[in-house]
Amino acid sequence: MRLILAGMLALVATPVLAQSAPPTVVTPPGEGMMDKPCPADQRGLNFAHPYVRQYDWAWQCRFAEADKQLAQRPRVVFIGDSITENWVGLAPSLFVSGGVGRGISGQTSPQVLVRFYQDVVRLRPRVVHIMVGTNDLAGNTGPNSPEMYTNHVTAMVDLAQANGIAVVIGSVLPAAKFPWKPQLAPAKPVVALNTWLKAFAKARGAAFADYHAALVNAEGGINPDLAPDGIHPNAKGYAVMEPIARAAIAEAEKLGGRKQVVGKR
Repeated sequence: MRLILAGMLALVATPVLAQSAPPTVVTPPGEGMMDKPCPADQRGLNFAHPYVRQYDWAWQCRFAEADKQLAQRPRVVFIGDSITENWVGLAPSLFVSGGVGRGISGQTSPQVLVRFYQDVVRLRPRVVHIMVGTNDLAGNTGPNSPEMYTNHVTAMVDLAQANGIAVVIGSVLPAAKFPWKPQLAPAKPVVALNTWLKAFAKARGAAFADYHAALVNAEGGINPDLAPDGIHPNAKGYAVMEPIARAAIAEAEKLGGRKQVVGKR
């Protein structure tokens, strides 16, 4: 009886991800450098898939074909993590007239930086909207430091402005806790990153989209009616963010994509 009870408890405690179907098997297209390194069919892949983790750490293949198929120069490219990725499906009005989404769930700033030239610069948008940092604080790709984070954001802004692309820097959204890392207390570190991001945007002639101020509650998180898990906005949460994004994009267009002094912090 004790063994049966223990087995039942183990099943109850198993994470939802572990109960999902086995990952899609993807065969690498070959070895070494080649013209077409991406799998022909990427259905079933996600940021945690073994293929992505082993062969495409920054998941450059995710938008490689979509980038090539864009019919015209976008007005603005939104690049970031799941908060950017989910925006396209839950509140698509920003993405119907020249807005392009290039968010990938789970990603940290070094991963976004690796694919920044492909997914932003080569598309030649007038504006790029950069929003990343939640997963850095959670350590999704391992231990890191504030200096590493600021270096990655600085490099993205350098790349954009050196290519005449105006910049919007989005604040890190409020977070009182991370459901996948409950031992962390991110509310104050989020504020610290946003303080730097706001000052950096001003110094570099970029627009700053302060979503944090519009969404934060007394605990330093987001209320469940705007983000049920405390991290990812729902349609109502994105409705709060949208006018802030539109105003910041318009401001960035006025400021232009002029190149600032490299290294100015």
